[in-house]
Amino acid sequence: MQLGFAMLCAGSVRAKNAMNIMLTNVVDAVVGSISYYLFGFAFAFGDTSNPFIGTNFFALKDIPNSSFDYSFFLYQWAFAIAVAGITSGSIAERTQFSAYLVFSFFLTGFVYPVVVHWVWSSSGWLSPSSTSPLFASGAIDFAGSGVVHMVGAVAGLWGSLIEGPRVGRFDAFGNPMPMRGHNATLVVLGTFLLWFGWFGFNPGSFDKILVAYPSTTNQGNWTAVGRTAVTTTLAGSTAGIVTLFGRRLLVGHWDALDVCNGLLGGFVAITSGCSVVEPWAAIVCGFFAAWVLIALNILAVKLNFDDPLEATQLHGGCGAWGLIFTGLFAKEEFVVQAYDAGVTGVARPYGLFMGGGWGLLGCQVIEILVIVCWVSATMGPIFYALHRLMILRISAEEEIAGVDISSHGGYAYSSHQDVDQPRFYADYMRMQDQS
Repeated sequence: MQLGFAMLCAGSVRAKNAMNIMLTNVVDAVVGSISYYLFGFAFAFGDTSNPFIGTNFFALKDIPNSSFDYSFFLYQWAFAIAVAGITSGSIAERTQFSAYLVFSFFLTGFVYPVVVHWVWSSSGWLSPSSTSPLFASGAIDFAGSGVVHMVGAVAGLWGSLIEGPRVGRFDAFGNPMPMRGHNATLVVLGTFLLWFGWFGFNPGSFDKILVAYPSTTNQGNWTAVGRTAVTTTLAGSTAGIVTLFGRRLLVGHWDALDVCNGLLGGFVAITSGCSVVEPWAAIVCGFFAAWVLIALNILAVKLNFDDPLEATQLHGGCGAWGLIFTGLFAKEEFVVQAYDAGVTGVARPYGLFMGGGWGLLGCQVIEILVIVCWVSATMGPIFYALHRLMILRISAEEEIAGVDISSHGGYAYSSHQDVDQPRFYADYMRMQDQS
């Protein structure tokens, strides 16, 4: 999954910033590992009596135990570093490297884990696994449309707003200027790697496969795992197709990069309800996810909002739609299978359009609102403080030259397409001295 993010990000930025964005993806993983080990896992899954934040298991103290083992930590760590990768994409090509270190540590060690505790911990106040869930339901966010994708997107939103657009992205009159990524091959490669990784995130969130459902003779979690992989595939594929033709109507040509982002938007949206909806509903999810992404991208341009990876629109907008979609289309039988191992006689709220009432949809809306508020209240001040300390954005001169040459000693490629730019760090420094 992290390799997919790295390739997608590298292909989506200009060649002069490729090394920087790949390094930030590595940093997200290594810094997130330490941060999540020291603090994040404890805040996320510690203290079963506190509905808001965990307070034990710091540095994996008392792990393994009867509830968690090392493999569970490692699986949850993979989600945590994905969040930071989303945010990194939003502020690409104009951010000081030291700022990545700060926000990545804080996001994976504190901001994201608190949301995890609310929704995925058995004691969380929004958790459907709680002994007394909100509205007798709790929020169904099976693999993280909100917990993972919206958290990363809202953090990226604030980073992008505080930094402002890249130099040259909009002209003096506010009109958008073309600033496309340099390598479609890397974008497509990253997309397929992420598609493969999503089969670990969505079906893998069942934790256990060999759990038989007592109400059936031949079904169990293995059935739900297969269905979840199918719904994931259908939602992403539908979003990709709709984006292909939708963008063709809008811009007049077939665009591979837009299709890749549309595909990912469908995956983001289905991640919430992947285990609790029918395959046909996944097609509905993907169809609307594509239009949500297209509409938000148009709005972003009109507002002069610059996100090089479209991460805020993709992960935030499609993530929010995915939560709403689950509140509308979740099937009661599948909800019981996912959260009660298919035990007979259990009643749970389910999708509004499936006859399940408003309880689940209400929880889904509440999850969206609290994620926006919590991440804004924590990451907004962090980015603003970095801005005030002048360690958030690079100078215009460094940005024009490229972050690779100004911060990382040289370009990612030995033969660089911008021949009028310095090729090596020493050349860059001589130019700085001359100026």
